[in-house]
Amino acid sequence: MKALVYEDVETLIYRDVPRAMPKEGEHLIRVTCVGICGSDMHAFLGHDDRRPAPLILGHEAAGIIDEGPLKGLRVTINPLVTCKTCTYCLSGRENLCPERQIISLPPREGAFAQFVAMSESNLVNVPEAVPLAKAALAEPLAVSWHAARLALEALEASADRKALVIGGGAIGLAAALALRSMGVPDITMIEPNADRRAFLRDHCGETASATCESDADLVIDAVGFKATRALASARVRPGGVIAHIGLGEDMGGLDIRRMTLQEISFIGTYTYSAQDFRDTAQAIFDGQLGPLDWTERRPLSDGARAFADIRAARVAAPKILLDPWA
Repeated sequence: MKALVYEDVETLIYRDVPRAMPKEGEHLIRVTCVGICGSDMHAFLGHDDRRPAPLILGHEAAGIIDEGPLKGLRVTINPLVTCKTCTYCLSGRENLCPERQIISLPPREGAFAQFVAMSESNLVNVPEAVPLAKAALAEPLAVSWHAARLALEALEASADRKALVIGGGAIGLAAALALRSMGVPDITMIEPNADRRAFLRDHCGETASATCESDADLVIDAVGFKATRALASARVRPGGVIAHIGLGEDMGGLDIRRMTLQEISFIGTYTYSAQDFRDTAQAIFDGQLGPLDWTERRPLSDGARAFADIRAARVAAPKILLDPWA
């Protein structure tokens, strides 16, 4: 099969690799589209020791089961594989499973390929009326859905529920969509890239600003750099909540003294529970998250150029989807 392989820092090669081989209880899935995630970019730049080369990256995928009794079933893939027996798994917090794995991290190859293997419990059936390109967004949308749910659960009932989302990429946009679907009426988005702000306005119906001078009860940092954490610390109201999704930088930015004195809650969020993934997929199917027509499609064979364009900020769309069969 053809795959886009991370060979070295800033080096992706589109080449032949052995076809994915499903293990017992797994299905072979013909990948129809797969998104480029920020974590894929971190690996590409050599910033993620968890993803050593050579490796097939990619974990935001949808496709069609290719063999067996379920052949032809359209599915979106929950890429998080857990033990299903630990305390976290049994309590519905699978994302904290100490044995968790995710495709695109060893020992599991990712979905920047024509085929990928995954267990049936990690698959969600996609209705015929829903394009698989939309279904492939379930993974990044679930990340933000999970963060929005946790943040709202932590927020005091008396708070105004005014929200600030830092970052207008796929995760930030998804956070705004999730918050709105959960009943948050007042959402401000910050995005420094002018082209992306224009795209958000013209294609997503979202107004984003380059900076923000107003405060919010709930702040979602969908970038995760020192500067964005500093902004979150400065703009969150006393008694408010910061939900931190991004993994751009490990250290710096938080005003711990202010957070302590003003009882500001900080929630680090990682991936999602299995229920959050299913709920997100259903929200997509039901149209709760809008038309989701803000992606850019490219062939998988053009993946190296797509990564270069993202790094150079030449991509206005919040998400690039790669097609392994184009």
